[in-house]
Amino acid sequence: MKKLARKWRRTRRDEDDDKFVLPTSEDVDSRPIDTQEQEEYVRYLEEAHAQQSLQWRSVFVVLLICFGAFLFYSIFQQFMSPWELRYHAYFMEDLKSWMVISAEWIAIMACSLSIVGLRDKKNDHRRWFWYSCVVGSALTIFWLYYLLRLPKFRWDAIWLPFGPLCGAGICLYVDHLLEESSEEVKKLRNYMYAYKAR
Repeated sequence: MKKLARKWRRTRRDEDDDKFVLPTSEDVDSRPIDTQEQEEYVRYLEEAHAQQSLQWRSVFVVLLICFGAFLFYSIFQQFMSPWELRYHAYFMEDLKSWMVISAEWIAIMACSLSIVGLRDKKNDHRRWFWYSCVVGSALTIFWLYYLLRLPKFRWDAIWLPFGPLCGAGICLYVDHLLEESSEEVKKLRNYMYAYKAR
């Protein structure tokens, strides 16, 4: 048993030593990348980032459009046959029909502001997300006030106050992640140029 333990410790020590060995000239991957290869690799990363950014922004635009279409259907139902939808019927005694319709139009506006923020290519596109957050916060206060006035809190209508606000918050977070990865690619290009300047 002691022999086995010594042998195991020896192999573990050898494995740990291999982690800290410098590459030799015999290693194929140890050669430095020339300028052209560096440029191609950075360009490839920039193109991949642009493609993934467009893809993720499009996914969230489609989700917001679907949520906006659902809100439009909800407005149509409230207009044609008031209080027929269950999540509207909870507020029948406290709200007028036009107030529900107006609140949902404002929710569509919040979704539209987030969509504009996702599609805008300018540097100040984040302001659209913040505008959407402000509108979503106002809706959250409005709907929570009336939800808390109900005799029993209705969890199935919780999306009314938090839907637009969460949509804006998620879009802001996705935009932040995409900007962060874009900065990493720019940093890599700057390192390449700094190395050339030496």
